[in-house]
Amino acid sequence: MLGALQILIVEDNPDDAALLQRELSRVGYAGCFEVVDNEAAFAAQLKKSPDLIFSDYEMPHFSGLRALEILAASGLDIPFIIISGTIGEETAVAAMKTGAADYLMKDRLGRLGPAVANALEKCESRAERRLSVHRLRESEERLRQLIENSSDTIVVIDEFGIVGFQSPSMERTLGYEPDAMFGRNVLEIVHLDDQSKVRQSISEALADHGKRLPVEYRIRHRDGSWRIFQSIGKSMIEAGGRVKIVVNSRDVTESRLLEAKFLRAQRLEAVGTLASGVAHDLNNILTPVLMVAGLLKETLVKPRDRDLLSMVERSAKRGAAIVSQLLTFSRGIEGAKANLQPRYLIKEVGNLIQETFPRNIALVQNIPDDLWDILVDATQLHQVLLNLCVNARDAMPEGGTITVKAANVDLVAAQIEAHAEVRPGPYLEITVTDSGCGIPTDIINRVFDPFFTTKEMGKGTGLGLSTVLGIVKSHQGFVTVESQPGNGTSFHIFLPALGTAEEARKSLTAPPMLVGNGEVILLVDDEQPILDALRGILEKQRYRVLTANNGQEAIRVFIEHSEVIHLIVTDLMMPVMDGVSLIKTLRVIKPSVLAMAMTGLEQEDRQVELASLGVTEIVAKPFSPVSFLQALHRVLEK
Repeated sequence: MLGALQILIVEDNPDDAALLQRELSRVGYAGCFEVVDNEAAFAAQLKKSPDLIFSDYEMPHFSGLRALEILAASGLDIPFIIISGTIGEETAVAAMKTGAADYLMKDRLGRLGPAVANALEKCESRAERRLSVHRLRESEERLRQLIENSSDTIVVIDEFGIVGFQSPSMERTLGYEPDAMFGRNVLEIVHLDDQSKVRQSISEALADHGKRLPVEYRIRHRDGSWRIFQSIGKSMIEAGGRVKIVVNSRDVTESRLLEAKFLRAQRLEAVGTLASGVAHDLNNILTPVLMVAGLLKETLVKPRDRDLLSMVERSAKRGAAIVSQLLTFSRGIEGAKANLQPRYLIKEVGNLIQETFPRNIALVQNIPDDLWDILVDATQLHQVLLNLCVNARDAMPEGGTITVKAANVDLVAAQIEAHAEVRPGPYLEITVTDSGCGIPTDIINRVFDPFFTTKEMGKGTGLGLSTVLGIVKSHQGFVTVESQPGNGTSFHIFLPALGTAEEARKSLTAPPMLVGNGEVILLVDDEQPILDALRGILEKQRYRVLTANNGQEAIRVFIEHSEVIHLIVTDLMMPVMDGVSLIKTLRVIKPSVLAMAMTGLEQEDRQVELASLGVTEIVAKPFSPVSFLQALHRVLEK
């Protein structure tokens, strides 16, 4: 290596030092020269890390061997060449073993250039090796840190699945201490149902070296639970020809649970879309059934005939409740709440059970007269109780007893600590107990999950209990369940109470149907059975009726009879022209005309638009004759 160097010369003879400098310059090694002749000066210059050191072997107050000792102690790697006039060959070899790069005789400096070049080249090679070793160690350290701190686990197995290495992260992910699996077969902790595909993956990895083979399986945590692992295996050949498989694994349990929830949400969305799509048609079908049943009951005399008609009416209401349940679940739990004395509603559900459930199922009720009032949506509470009783019936295929109890309870914070969303205070507790088969302990925590059911295909949707939970939570209450296999099940419903035992403000007795004074009503609906049923009701109650099957026909009829028409009753969803557009058009012809709407599917945007037109009465299909006539009467009284 030619060029300017920092050269340190250890020499007590100035002439010899000058000679060496001239020779170095002559062979191309010009640079900065420092000359010292004692240990202190040498040590001071050594701190400057010179590129090259020349030293006389023997001096009065210093020696080349001592200089070598000081250089070795410093840890510096600097080429050290001994120059002497008297050194023997054995002494020179001993000096080189001590650390000298070379030695030269003062009177024979002919190979000074090659000696310097060789010493510098060896020094540079050593520096490169040290750098390579340092980088290798850094790389190994980084790899160690990555392996130890990675959330993934790395396992090395042989062709039989025997573990030869496990990364420390296995303790974090599966609870197994370092080397706990060393020497054991990895299949020991793989789920029995997944072992065949893991074996297949190992075989494929051995057959195709270097190919990355993914596999997903269940693996046992040290605590006994099962985790879902996603692994990628790749075979490699070690020194000596031994084949190993490096398996990089990741715990995907949580992500699979999230995926399941997402798929469940998609199913719920599909249920909502389906329910919304069929609700209008189903409600249109059920509306004339309810109205005609209500009309016929007024004409029948025989109790048996009235009972049969009541059964038809209940079935129609149950069909409407099923549609309502689907819509309620898919859209969220919302409803109009009112002050309610619960004992009447509970007894009504009890009467329905006694009339419709099999005779081998007995009903026991314990309903005190002093129950506190609650603020609820009565329809939704009816749905909750009916769902629980239906579940109780299905749990007793051979018959049994359903017990319905209600009680006033004051809950303190300690009793509701598991339910962060509720507050201490007065509650109404309703308990529905069956004497059926009970719920297995391994699934009792899943009974409220949407679509979870233990019933056979076609005998249950898995929405009943999830709807119960949703309704109760929407009323700031909570639900608990107790069960033992073979000893029945109890569901406890807790609803915030008003803390009073006042009588219900509204009687459950149906009010009489109101009678008209010959007013002319224009009925508009694309369902002819609904028009026929409504015409029969209105004419029986002394109203006069005009009908139209769509918006355009209604405009024609209205123009012909605008002077005598008192009220328009129109469906909102119709072909050709919908109800809102019809009302707007008729208001242009006659601004003072009164209007009332019917709908088989709730539409909040339509309701807002109707309110802006002054239409406040919107009856939801299916409806009873009484509720329809009450709404119509309220509009005519304005």
